[in-house]
Amino acid sequence: MSHIKEILSKYKKIAMVGVSNDPTKASTIVMKYMQKYGFKVYPVNPKAKDQIILGEKVFEKITDIKEVVEIVDVFRPSNETIDIAKDAISIGAKVLWLQLDIKNQEAQRLAETNDIIYIENKCTKIEYERNFKT
Repeated sequence: MSHIKEILSKYKKIAMVGVSNDPTKASTIVMKYMQKYGFKVYPVNPKAKDQIILGEKVFEKITDIKEVVEIVDVFRPSNETIDIAKDAISIGAKVLWLQLDIKNQEAQRLAETNDIIYIENKCTKIEYERNFKT
């Protein structure tokens, strides 16, 4: 079983950082897709705090989510991922997942030093399709 297939089989609670309330944005499309396949997605976007996106209340930051979060899925610029990695550590996330074209060596170091699986430059939707819909 591939590393990614194992992650997407095992962990079903995702904090999606940078989700937009614009249904045409990649983050919103990915959130809707992941929800369709049984994932609980907590949208995180300080500009949309307390709004509802795809039926879920939006949180200002991942540390505001009271439920268990297993995957922190990031749709933000690479230079913002260090602080997101620190928040992922503080909530005990299992995976820090950076979407396409997002990479940060310091975020990777922080995650891996704290036993968090680090994935960069990959889309959760594409990887789910590749591993489960073939």
